[in-house]
Amino acid sequence: MKLGNYDLEVPVFLAPLAGVTDKAFRETVCALGGKSVWTEMISDKALTYHNSKTLSMLDLSGEAEPRIVQLFGSEPKTIAQAALLALESGANAIDINMGCPTPKIIKNGEGSALLRDLPRAQAIAEAVVKAVNIPVTVKIRLGWNNDEIVAPELARRLETAGVQMLTLHARTREQFYSGQADWAWIRKVKNEVSIPVIGNGDIFVPEDARKMIEQTGCDGVMIGRGALGNPWLIPRTQYFLKHGTILPEPSIEERFSVAMQHFDRVLRYKGERIGLNEMRKHAVWYIKGVRNAAQLRDVIMQTRSPKEMRAVMARILPNKE
Repeated sequence: MKLGNYDLEVPVFLAPLAGVTDKAFRETVCALGGKSVWTEMISDKALTYHNSKTLSMLDLSGEAEPRIVQLFGSEPKTIAQAALLALESGANAIDINMGCPTPKIIKNGEGSALLRDLPRAQAIAEAVVKAVNIPVTVKIRLGWNNDEIVAPELARRLETAGVQMLTLHARTREQFYSGQADWAWIRKVKNEVSIPVIGNGDIFVPEDARKMIEQTGCDGVMIGRGALGNPWLIPRTQYFLKHGTILPEPSIEERFSVAMQHFDRVLRYKGERIGLNEMRKHAVWYIKGVRNAAQLRDVIMQTRSPKEMRAVMARILPNKE
């Protein structure tokens, strides 16, 4: 599959996850052999206001290409300006979020709200395509709810606008992340357009990715929640799709080592106070499957220093069932 000038031999993407896929996590995935990682979704208005925290989210230095930046917004002119800023920061592709279901995004007419305003969604895509000379992609959901499925029509509109790739999370906005993703709609959307369609939703092991591709004919897959505390899932899925064999799960020792490397990156980029706060949630994800995980979560959330966090992780990760 091609995206602009990039040949994506095994198109397995790390989904843009707010508060998760920051630079530290992207570097952790790539250090394990993963490719094609995306930034967190970034506010177009905050970028154009030159908000320092938001600008730091555009730090793509040292990252492998293609570097894909995801933006969200509701005004064509503003998101086009933000796309230019992302381009100047080294983005190789711009993705537009039209699927985020959270209320604070919806109330501003952004994310999944655009599923109820297809002309505006198309205008936003057209503005970004016109503004930048790199590929523009879009991530959408099926629709607002089961009575308002708009993905096929929106896909056609986005292709007309010049979008070069589409990712479909096969849930409605109403579902958020509950229930089961309806992969049948991925095939329906794939049949509506000639641009590549990436399937998203309910990929938690490498075999899920192959099932999705076989059942839907999609051109690639995007992994989101399955990678929480499991950055190995991206490279393991890429390897499986390319070679047909499953790499072994990481050992407890490797889980500990990678978690600590991840922690070091978080501290380097965000400092001790913010870094420790953010690493607590990652640490909880890393211990999934560990004996007494529920009680251990409480211990992790009460850590007050990096030294304390490392001591807790060193103590609990060997406690495998």
